[in-house]
Amino acid sequence: MRDAGYIFDVMVSHIDEKAIRHEDLYELPLRLSRAKAEALLPRIKEPAALITADQVIVWNKELREKPRDLKEARHYLETFSGSIYPAECVNGITVTNTESGKSITEREISKVYFSALPPEVIETFLREGTMYKYAGGFTPQSPLIRPYLRIDGTFESILGLPLDVVERCIKKLSD
Repeated sequence: MRDAGYIFDVMVSHIDEKAIRHEDLYELPLRLSRAKAEALLPRIKEPAALITADQVIVWNKELREKPRDLKEARHYLETFSGSIYPAECVNGITVTNTESGKSITEREISKVYFSALPPEVIETFLREGTMYKYAGGFTPQSPLIRPYLRIDGTFESILGLPLDVVERCIKKLSD
């Protein structure tokens, strides 16, 4: 967002994301982004655009959040590898005008298709230990993983904050 010229502060909502569930996996990140906005709104004293987001990965109708442990991270990567099913990066983005209290929530879905990941690539990536930070246990920014990915959507959406959606929401709130 800095590259796009935005000036912003990063705040942590401290919500219990595991306490918020929904049977429709494509609805879950929208609920999470709204909950983050509700938690942060009382802490903001100046007029601003509050932007909150969340991402989950849906693979073959299965929710894949940040892996709990090494075993789960390995399972994620091994089942993504060469699968006909994409890792669907489902983003919920909420933009709130802190002055008016009006908000807009949108969903953005991008897909990541994995070609076959060699076992040594999986093991090297897992040794780096970064998989715990990402829904689905992977990041397209990894030079190890990136050559094995085909992305259907925007790179920003895969990373979890599609700037085009944020800008569209800001524009709608200002109309």
